[in-house]
Amino acid sequence: MTTANEPKPSAFVPFDQEEKELMEAVEESDLRGIPDARKKLAELKEAALNTFAKKRQINIRLSEHVLKELQIKAMEEGIPYQTLISSILHKYVSGKIN
Repeated sequence: MTTANEPKPSAFVPFDQEEKELMEAVEESDLRGIPDARKKLAELKEAALNTFAKKRQINIRLSEHVLKELQIKAMEEGIPYQTLISSILHKYVSGKIN
């Protein structure tokens, strides 16, 4: 039981340093929102739906340079390069890119 002079026990005990920093950022309101959050959410929902669509394997020949660039872009996005290629093709056939 705490008295009036004792600090109240924290309801949150950080698991590690990263969690502690996140909690401090929340308390200090030092967090920024995701730009175009609604657009990003729609893209992620579409990607999730496409993940469950029936897939067919194909073979395609690409130059080493193009493949390397695709792999780099995929790493920047945090997704497998095959997923990136599939996404690009899907956007093309959907008319989202020319």
